Amino acid sequence: MDLLDHVTLLTALDWCAAGFIVFWWFGIGWWIEHPGSKHPSVTILMAQHRRAWMKVFVARDPRIFDSQILGSLRQGTSFFASTCLFAIGGVLALVGNTAPLQGVAAEVTEVQVPVLIWQLKLGLVALFLTHAFLKFVWSNRVFGYCAVLMAAVPGDPADPRAYPLAAKAGELNIRAAINFNRGLRGMYFALGGLAWLLGPWPLIIATLMVVWLVWSREFASFTRQLLIESDT
Repeated sequence: MDLLDHVTLLTALDWCAAGFIVFWWFGIGWWIEHPGSKHPSVTILMAQHRRAWMKVFVARDPRIFDSQILGSLRQGTSFFASTCLFAIGGVLALVGNTAPLQGVAAEVTEVQVPVLIWQLKLGLVALFLTHAFLKFVWSNRVFGYCAVLMAAVPGDPADPRAYPLAAKAGELNIRAAINFNRGLRGMYFALGGLAWLLGPWPLIIATLMVVWLVWSREFASFTRQLLIESDT
């Protein structure tokens, strides 16, 4: 059986389920980053507070507190980037040796699934994890750029360069946070993508669960309510 024959073993529902999770991966990300003005997401609300942070930062003396916060943010990106690498390694190990998956499948069903099908399904998970890894790495680097600009802000708040530089640092901080959040969503969808190993319907259900989880945290969480109340 050649490659094309193996691929045709995936049903139309399989392809629809794969397209479904990819669609919502892009869709929920766009929704979070471009919400309506009446219903801002946590990401948008936090962006406002990051800008406010940089304004306060200009007049703070000493600025050790700010450097500690930024350092902890960079540590978070490093931790998740490392976690993604381990996860990618695990997925690639399974791609190279699908025997454990075949053994589990043999206990559940008598249908023999070709190795290539397992590899294709695991490939979707690997793509999500790779995307997440790249976003975490870029987030870490942009937080570094932000740190450099913060260090360049003059110590005198009256200096005409102080607030413009701080504003640029704030925008870099926001971009770093956006990429960090994209990385987290990639990890969420990677976990949901594992459900494809059980079939198309489990993948669809897992996708809906991940979408609901991400949406609720951005638009219906207690954290969001506190952020809204802090702005009033």
